[in-house]
Amino acid sequence: MTATIIDGKAVARAIHEEVRREAEELRARGTTPGLAVVLVGADPASVSYVTAKQKACEEDRIESFGHTLPADTSQEALLSLLAELRSDERVDGILVQLPLPRHLDEGTVLAAVPIEKDVDGFHAENLGKLGLREADARFAPCTPAGVIELLKRTDVQIEGANAVVLGRSKIVGLPAAMLLLRENATVTICHSRTRNLAEEIRRADILVAAIGRPHFVTADMVKDGAVVIDVGVNRVEDASKKRGFRLVGDCDFDAIREKARAITPVPGGVGPMTIAMLMKNTVRAARMRAELA
Repeated sequence: MTATIIDGKAVARAIHEEVRREAEELRARGTTPGLAVVLVGADPASVSYVTAKQKACEEDRIESFGHTLPADTSQEALLSLLAELRSDERVDGILVQLPLPRHLDEGTVLAAVPIEKDVDGFHAENLGKLGLREADARFAPCTPAGVIELLKRTDVQIEGANAVVLGRSKIVGLPAAMLLLRENATVTICHSRTRNLAEEIRRADILVAAIGRPHFVTADMVKDGAVVIDVGVNRVEDASKKRGFRLVGDCDFDAIREKARAITPVPGGVGPMTIAMLMKNTVRAARMRAELA
């Protein structure tokens, strides 16, 4: 068996096209979707992510409001900016780029983003509604939502499947498990304290790997015919590359590909879905604003 490669770039392109059409329709009715992105400091990876998000806004007909603050910005100053964005009627979504500098309290900052503008899906109330399987959960975190979208758009049966999530971070692992549960999968969360880890992973019809350890999941851990969604993005040294490194996932792609039914590559799998889902959440927020007007 050779696995089908799940093309995240192609699925993301389709979502961007849908978002663009909906944004144009909203604009025609007098509502311009708007996304505010707040960056504190100049971490190279964060700057790159913010630049990509702003470019996606431009392409998807979403107005972008960028706010770059120095790394030593006080918590009071950051909260003051968020209060301004909270009341700005042009802004449908607010994204605070993580990670924040250590002197800032992440929980307090994320709580200052109102749930109706929490397009990143990290507000405790939004996460709580997801966990309680409430119908009015406004937004799901973008990367886990992208995982579900990939599964659905490639006709993977989630309901009734044994799903194993490797990793329990509040950014990916935990919300991914909650979303799989909402789709009626039987979900197991594995982490650093899990006993018989390989045995647990081998039970998975759907495996979501999100621990940030290169090639941690080997072929012998994967059941024949499983669907493997690799969220990990890890740098490994590679002298043959111009940059001196290459990106790999948490799974041993080449070996697992010979056992799995379907698998996402790294790069080009889950990665492109994150920004696509952010754009989708932003347009959804704009649509809700238009409906309340």
